[in-house]
Amino acid sequence: MNHTTPEAVGLDPAVLTDQLFELWNWKDLQTLHLAALQGFSKLSEPLEALLTILESCPGKQKGRSNTLGHYILMEFQTWINEHPQVTLSSLPEQQAMALQHRALSLLTDSQPSFVDSLINIYQLSSLDLAILRLHIERLQTLNCYKEAVVLSVKLNLQKEMNMEEMCVPLILQDKISLAESFVTGHSHLELQLVTLLDSWCHPCFSMEAINKQFPRLSVSKHCVGQVKPKILTKHVLRLVEKFNIHQGLCPNALHKRRQGSLRFLMYKRFVEKGMMDENWSDHVQYVVADDLELQIQLVEMLVKYSGLQKASQWSLRYKIPRNRLPHGVWETQQSLPPHLQQVHLGDSAQIEEWMPSESHRQKFYQVPITKDKVHLVDTPDALQRCRKIVLKDGGIVGVDMEWQPTFGCISTQKVALIQLAVFEQAFLLDLCANGLCQHADTISFIRSFFSTRNVLKLGYGMAGDLKCLLSTWRQFLEEPLKMEGVLDLLNIHQQIERGTVKMTQNGPKEVLVGEDSADKGLSLLVKQVLGRPLDKTEQMSNWEKRPLRISQIRYAVADAYCLLDVYSVLSSNPARFGLPADLLSISSQSEKCGAKKHKDKRTKQMNQAHGKEECQGPQRVSPPRSDIEKGLLCGKKPSEDSPALPPQQLRVVCDNMLQGLGRYLRCLGVDVVMLENTDDHREAAILAQTEGRVILTCGQPYQSLRSQVGEGRCLSLDCSEKARDQAVRVLRHFNVQPTHNDIFSRCQACNSDQYVAVPREDMARMLKQKGFLQDQDTPHTQQKSHQQEEEKLDDVLTPTDETSELPRYALHCRWAPLSGLDPDTLTFPGGAPIQLHTVPPGLLSRILLFYVCTRCGKVFWEGSHFGRVLSMFQEVLNITDEDSESAAAHITKAQQD
Repeated sequence: MNHTTPEAVGLDPAVLTDQLFELWNWKDLQTLHLAALQGFSKLSEPLEALLTILESCPGKQKGRSNTLGHYILMEFQTWINEHPQVTLSSLPEQQAMALQHRALSLLTDSQPSFVDSLINIYQLSSLDLAILRLHIERLQTLNCYKEAVVLSVKLNLQKEMNMEEMCVPLILQDKISLAESFVTGHSHLELQLVTLLDSWCHPCFSMEAINKQFPRLSVSKHCVGQVKPKILTKHVLRLVEKFNIHQGLCPNALHKRRQGSLRFLMYKRFVEKGMMDENWSDHVQYVVADDLELQIQLVEMLVKYSGLQKASQWSLRYKIPRNRLPHGVWETQQSLPPHLQQVHLGDSAQIEEWMPSESHRQKFYQVPITKDKVHLVDTPDALQRCRKIVLKDGGIVGVDMEWQPTFGCISTQKVALIQLAVFEQAFLLDLCANGLCQHADTISFIRSFFSTRNVLKLGYGMAGDLKCLLSTWRQFLEEPLKMEGVLDLLNIHQQIERGTVKMTQNGPKEVLVGEDSADKGLSLLVKQVLGRPLDKTEQMSNWEKRPLRISQIRYAVADAYCLLDVYSVLSSNPARFGLPADLLSISSQSEKCGAKKHKDKRTKQMNQAHGKEECQGPQRVSPPRSDIEKGLLCGKKPSEDSPALPPQQLRVVCDNMLQGLGRYLRCLGVDVVMLENTDDHREAAILAQTEGRVILTCGQPYQSLRSQVGEGRCLSLDCSEKARDQAVRVLRHFNVQPTHNDIFSRCQACNSDQYVAVPREDMARMLKQKGFLQDQDTPHTQQKSHQQEEEKLDDVLTPTDETSELPRYALHCRWAPLSGLDPDTLTFPGGAPIQLHTVPPGLLSRILLFYVCTRCGKVFWEGSHFGRVLSMFQEVLNITDEDSESAAAHITKAQQD
């Protein structure tokens, strides 16, 4: 059938091609547009002619964002919409099928943008499935794996293709998002992908089998680095949640995540000593569960961190076979008396007193109500009594929530307890009580509570609470909660910190919420306003275990009730804290700023690109910066001619795949924040925006993070490189030249840059004061003790050669006077005690000067580790004689202070 229009004269497609190509080369797109539309109307067979033109068009051209073929195809799409009589269905079947085959052959890697238009114009979805499948297999043979998957999705052929053959090459090329798009919407394929990735998390997995399956696939070192259990585990658990797949179907990834959680718990309990034994026992049982291999690893770790007795008790609890026990555990089991053969988990809920000890009352904030004023809400009737009191017009309610820590084993966390405090009483909504959580009255109460304008709700950092609320009640996703009368004291706290900067007399200083203090967040605010911090010992409790212990209840009530006391003090005298009379205006201003920031995002990015404003977030107050430092914050790479930057001016956040890099950079004096293993990658973007940091990441998260913080503010690194090489690459990229005085200028534990110098005599006095050093200790016994400590803490100590000289370097850090240390408690003004238990007495005969971090209390001394770092980074260190000669002067001044 002839598709010519009345004006058609049968224009030769080759003539039209030459005409369009000439205009394309001249970049005369306006004339090209008119010539294309007029030429299409003159073609006797437009559909056949279009294919002839496209087949003769060149592929991708340098300097062009699109090809000529793509441009012609888009113009034809416009033209055919105005000529509905030109359709494939009006052609004879044989001719139509021939055109479809020709159109299908154009869908290759050289013309990826043809897909949608050719499918629509030539109705490729109607082709025989065998023909379509054969074409996709041909693309795979040509190593066009991406194009094969895109075309499969467009033609809805996923069920016809082999999932592994389609997705494995993409995963190995670090294109897992494409693999996700291939399986999304097909439950059996989703399960196959998750199962495949989980099998790669098995300890016995080897890349050799994959290489044999895809021998022609070329995989870079970077991509090989992405196929590691740690990274794959994150993908598996993320997809499990996305596709709503039962976790039991991915045992290897879950085992890997639980293994990491177990190591974290051992560190918190036995190294950091920041967790009660009962809480630790609860979490260990949750993490280990019934996994025999994890149970064995727990016993092995206990031998190392705690001793044979505790290891024996847990091995008996889990009935671990004798042939799997570490050396010495079986013998210890046999020697234990009956009363020590079980792990004593305790039931302190029944024996604790409501009133804490005198020392606790002196040190921490105390709730000003008695136990009988704390009401446990675990039935609908109790909820109604709570509702009458909490929803009174004009009332003020402190709100907080607790949930079970899952350590990344489960990404969604559900609220276990909601604390509501009014003056002189508090209510604890027990969502673990039978039937209360999903009771209609409970859901109705939550809606009414947050939407009631006449009740002021006080919280602190409520974004996390609301996220858990949505995980607990999916109904709030379908019909969102209305938030009225809510005051987030986090905004107030940030305003106070900004006012603190303005009042600083010693020049501008950058202040973040919680900096230079052992207390953070709400605990710090309570300390600043009420004089004493919160006791956060129970923060990581098992909040789903019943009954709750008295200490848990006391903690939960304090977290909510302190909000009332803080608000009362702030509202009675706001000027004292540099706040306006109307505290609610701060919250509303923050919301408006957030809305405006979202609205003007594109304008702001353009201004940043032209250097019109400094890249800093709304939660951060910065001093004046040099042009080089502003450029660094805005993502501009320093030019080769610009002077080198000191490491103190580089502020970065390392995602959890680059913790080794973060430790090296911090070791060289760079201001580094490192994400924990359980943190989401998006936390890096939040830190970069709020604290003016540059993101260091690798692999898939790079594109997502870069889009959130802007060009240049996110640097991607090769995961296959060693951490040392990554550190050198980062320093050279930003033209940062550390000196040997920058080594260890930041605390390796907490990132603080403030130390106090403690001479040997003062350290000996403190050790004696706290009972870590006895008067009868002899040099021989000290040396023996030192050797034992080194064996126990070989990952902490850095032994040094015997010398009577002063340290070889002076830290480029802030020095605090020793007089700021409380002589009785040996704690710093921020509340951190000196970690004297980490100082082997045997060191006193060899070390003249100790360095103590004022934020966390960690103790350092010069050892061979300094020399190793100096040797490792010699190529990027800027070492001068002047720096070396000034060392003794700095140390002497630090001692005098």
